[in-house]
This record gives sequence, C-alpha cells and structure tokens, in this order.
Amino acid sequence: MNANRKISDTGQKPGIPQKNVSRHGKLTAVSMMKDEGPYLLEWVAHHIAVGFTDLVVYTNDCSDGTDDMLIRLQELGLVQHRRNDIPEGMKPQPSALKYAQNEPEVGNSDWIMVFDADEFLCIRPGGGTLDTLIDGIKAAGANGMVITWRIFGSGGVVNWSRDPVSEQYLMAAPQMWNKGWGVKTLFQFDPDKWNLGIHRPKLKNKVLDTGFPETVIWLNGSGREMEEYFKFRGWRSIVRTIGYDWAQINHYAVKSVDSYAIRKFRGNVNNKADKYNDDYWSLQDRNEVRDDTMLRYSARRSEIVAGLLSDQALNRLHFAALERAEARLKSFKSTSEYAEFAQKLSIASAVPISQVEAKPPKARDPAGIATKMGDVEKRTGDKRLQQQAKPPQDRVVLPLDNLVRGAVDTSAEVPLEWHANHALSLPADPRIFTPPALLSIEAGKYDRNLARNAAALLGRGARYLELGATTGFLAGQVMRVRPDAEITLVQSDPGWQDAVRMILRYNGIELPVQGGIADMAAIRPDLLVIGDAAITPDHLKNIMQAHIPHTIILTGLLWSERHSELDAFARVAADAGLTLRLPLDPQLSAAFRAGFDDA
Repeated sequence: MNANRKISDTGQKPGIPQKNVSRHGKLTAVSMMKDEGPYLLEWVAHHIAVGFTDLVVYTNDCSDGTDDMLIRLQELGLVQHRRNDIPEGMKPQPSALKYAQNEPEVGNSDWIMVFDADEFLCIRPGGGTLDTLIDGIKAAGANGMVITWRIFGSGGVVNWSRDPVSEQYLMAAPQMWNKGWGVKTLFQFDPDKWNLGIHRPKLKNKVLDTGFPETVIWLNGSGREMEEYFKFRGWRSIVRTIGYDWAQINHYAVKSVDSYAIRKFRGNVNNKADKYNDDYWSLQDRNEVRDDTMLRYSARRSEIVAGLLSDQALNRLHFAALERAEARLKSFKSTSEYAEFAQKLSIASAVPISQVEAKPPKARDPAGIATKMGDVEKRTGDKRLQQQAKPPQDRVVLPLDNLVRGAVDTSAEVPLEWHANHALSLPADPRIFTPPALLSIEAGKYDRNLARNAAALLGRGARYLELGATTGFLAGQVMRVRPDAEITLVQSDPGWQDAVRMILRYNGIELPVQGGIADMAAIRPDLLVIGDAAITPDHLKNIMQAHIPHTIILTGLLWSERHSELDAFARVAADAGLTLRLPLDPQLSAAFRAGFDDA
C-alpha cells in the first residue's frame, strides 16, 4: 500500500501490526528524534520488519507532531515514547542516552542497538531478519556486532517526494570509502556493566579490572572477530575491521535537495551549529555505487505502514506532518535563498570523492588517550607490541590488500581525481581500490615494485598474459615501456572488465579484455601474471600442461586471498622448472622464473 494515500482512499483496511516476538528475547532499538514526522512511520515499520521486538524513542522540541505520533504508537503497543527533557548545558543525544540508561524498558532488554532517525539496519543473510543475524553472532561465540555505516546520497534527486526513503535512494558510497565508516553496535545488554553510547557502549569502570572484558566478543559486519581495542574505545571501523557481508547501517543523511532544505531549517537532534551546509552535503552525497539490498524489505515494510495508517488518529497525524513540511518547503523555495542553497549543493555534488573532507568533532589527542587508558586496555595493547617485537623470521608478512573484494561497479559517471603513477594515470576511486592503495595512488607509487620490474622480465617481442585482470595497470605499464610486447588480458567478471576498460581508456590505451578461459597453447605467454583468486595451485598445474611460461607472477586478488597457499604454488612452479624466486615486494606479489634466461 502507498503511504501517500489517506485512509479514506485505501479500501479494505489492513490491521495494526502485532508486536514481534523473538527467540532471542527482548530486542530493543533506542532512538532520539526531533521533527521526523514525514519519515517516522517508515523508520518504525522498517525496524519492525527487521525484527526488533521493542522500540524506545526519545523526542525533544518537536513542532511537527512527531511526539504525538509516537504517543499514538505507544497506545497501539508498538513503541515506547519518552520525553527528552534536556538539562542545561547538555546536548540532546547524551541527554536521551542518560535517560535510556535508567529506563526499565531499556534495562530489561536482551539485545540493544542505538539509532539515529536517518539510520536503517540492513541485514544481508537469509531473509534479512534480526533473529537470523543474532543466530550467526551466537554461533560464532560472540555477544555483539559492530555494524558500519553505508552512506547513501541523493542519487541526483532534487524535488520532494512522499515515496519511501529506502526506495528512493539506492546510490551509495563505495564500501572501501573510509570517510564513511562510522559504526553502530548491536550487543547483549547489562545496564550494570555497560553505559549506552551513540556509536558503541562503554564498559563501566567498575568492571574494567574484573573478568568481564574478557567475555566480550564482538564481530564486525562480515562476521569476523573485532580487534581487542574496540572493547574500550573507537567509534568507526578501520581497514582491518571493515566488513559488510552480514549487515550494514544505511545512513540517509541528506536525501533529496528539498529534503535537505527541510532538515536545514528544522534544526537537528544534536544541536550542531550549521550542520546542514554544502560541506556536509559533499561528505554525505555519495552516489558512486548502486546498492538496492534494502528493497528486500519493501513488501513487508509497506504492509506494516498500511496497517499503521489504518488507525484514524495515526493517519491524521502522519498526513498533517507531511502537509506541514511541504508548506514550509513551498515557502522556502519561493525565496532567493533557496536558489543559492541549491546551487551550492550542486557544486558540492561535483567534488571528487578523493577531495571530500570528513572533519572530526575534535582533534585526536594520543597523549590524552594514553593517560585515560585503563590497565586492562594497556595489557591488551601490550599483546600487540609483543607480536611486533618478534624477529622478522617469526613474523608473517601479510599481503597488502590493494583491491576491493566482492562485486565491483564502476558504471556510475562520477567525478574522480586521477594521479600519475609511473607511465599511467590511476583514479582515486574507492569503488576499485582500498584506502592503503588510494594513499599510494595519490603519492604516485601504486604497485611501484611491480611496475618497475615487470617490463624487464620480457624479451623483445615477448608475450604477456594476465589472468584475472582488474585494473589493467601492470599491462598498461608494460605496453608503454615495451610497445613490442604482445599483451592479452583475460577477465570473466563484467564489473572488473568495466574497471579495466575505464582505466585503459582514460590513458588512451587500446587493449581488449577477453572473457572466458585463455587458450594457453595458442597464446604461449612468456610472462604469466595471475590475479584471479579462483585459480588454485591445482588449477595452475593444469594450466601449465598446455604451456610453461618463463616467468609467473602471483598478484592482485589472488595474492590477497591465497597468500597462505604460497608453498603449494611454489611447488607447482618448481615442478615445472621455475625454481628461481624473484625478489619482488612480498606484500604485493610472488614471482617464479626458470633458473636460466633464454629470452
């Protein structure tokens, strides 16, 4: 049912939804809101659809009926509404969380997650339900999950619409864009041990030197165990902890230009001065990659919204909130101020993602943090130092993940910065490259070791074959330095094919990318570069039955994902007569060559 239709237009009325029941007990979403009337029912319906059994919402200074809507939802048994009476000198969010800490409806919860009104939990496995997610968390022996934001932009939408937010805005930041890595934490709650926080809870001082911290095991959004430090501090993911395979927080901070205008003159729940300006828009209006995972909830969410609108009082309040917002927007759009505002946002949208700044709330103070660290946290840090103190031969050199894993989509035309790297230019594009790779690209040093040495491994007129081409960088570099070489690129994944073509095209290089399986007997490469993570040592052995190249380089996604199988690859190479291990950077690649040079 369309939430834009009033109850008199709906025909047969669906019933008010029933409160959820979970096999994991009481699952509570805590939020704080101010003037969210136009969006409230969608947020409530979505989190009922996800599987929360309880919703507790604090409001302050509402002028659009948000609080009245929540009161009615409480009367219907679906939400608990609480007033956020803010003490002088305190901001709204900390005030609400202080109240929530002592609220019985929160305190007797089994699992808790704190949300803003523009944040929607999105779960990927199974049917996308909270019960399924908690099943996975418990199966891993954990008691919480640190779930990272995925920033969703305007998608180029300018005008106001009553359509659901989660259906209008399907363009998002790349997963590896680290300026959008704020987190929210789903965790088992004990008010005697935890203080609630907007991003993650904090251990109470009285439990720091007990055995309790050792029992805290949190996973990241891909189901991998979080690092120890996050038990004690931090509010965002880092390269080592990022993950979206199981869950993400869809963060709709800007929506359309018109919606952003409404938020600007409405104010915000945390009283941040001039928050809704063009700098904030530039940060949040990220539209590089399509992500429509949320559409899995559309049918159930729409059903719940229709049921809510079957209540006469809630129906009246909902449409009154919409009409009030639209009247205020109409008044604002008739002014010259709106035209100037919209123009600034248009300019901000054109800022390349690599130039966007994310200004921290305050400067980091390492000395101050160290002073505040408790003994338990220091002991945790000491474990890492002990590992770093080991002799090099006892430490494993892990591969440097330069390329994103999973699906790659470069189809959206977005502004990008390009940087000279050796003989080519590369884009500062987090749809393709990880944060460490972006830093090396900006410095002009991407895959420097390989770029400097690959061409020297080829004799005149030699043949170069790359299986699993991802960026085309190494092949393009070889082509520029050795135009006499015969180069063949093979990549079966359409997303990576597009990425290779985009980079080569920008550099003016005409080099086709083949799909399917390479014919080794026909190509007979002298240098075989393998970046396809699907190729195992056994696959390599089969490949070389048709032809043995003089040199093999393992790199890219294969090196990132199969680094632990190096010994097996080395045995296959040695059996084929490639016994010489070349001294390339072990973070980027491994290379094997025949013990003689007949090139």
